[in-house]
Amino acid sequence: MPNLVLVGFMGTGKSTVGRLIAKRLGLKFVDTDQEIEQVTGITIKSIFKRHGEIRFRSEEKAAVRRVSQQDNQVIATGGGVVLDAENMEMLKQNGIIVCLKADPEIIYQRVGLKKNRPLLQTEDPLTTIKSLLTERRPFYEQADVTVNTSNLELIEVASKVARIYNDYCTGKGVNKSDG
Repeated sequence: MPNLVLVGFMGTGKSTVGRLIAKRLGLKFVDTDQEIEQVTGITIKSIFKRHGEIRFRSEEKAAVRRVSQQDNQVIATGGGVVLDAENMEMLKQNGIIVCLKADPEIIYQRVGLKKNRPLLQTEDPLTTIKSLLTERRPFYEQADVTVNTSNLELIEVASKVARIYNDYCTGKGVNKSDG
């Protein structure tokens, strides 16, 4: 079976929804951030703090390379994985890419005050979220399908994405706006 790759901004539900779908479909769940932490032995926050974003992106690319070579997985990626065209190419080679999105205010409610989000350690996290979403929008639009998670329960998102994946696997095809 091909991989189901979840991309999208932090706080859109990639990891939580990914775990639910993997369990439901009997696939392996892989979180690229956890993969990076296992290989490096330090947290994402520590990588950013000690070595900066450039080092993190290098570790992220290596993680994407490793996980994209396998199949039968639900892969939850970091929010910025889409910024690197090579990452997207590797992930698309063996799967369908679904972007989970949410309104900036919803994202802020979900993650705005969490200290483990290095990119949001600013004076005004909501403004940072809006700015990053605008910057990343063209990259997120490269996904095969987009699902808005703003007003949905996690189980509803998981059901939608599982249906999209099943349609893809059975050859029914998918609509970019299936979500």
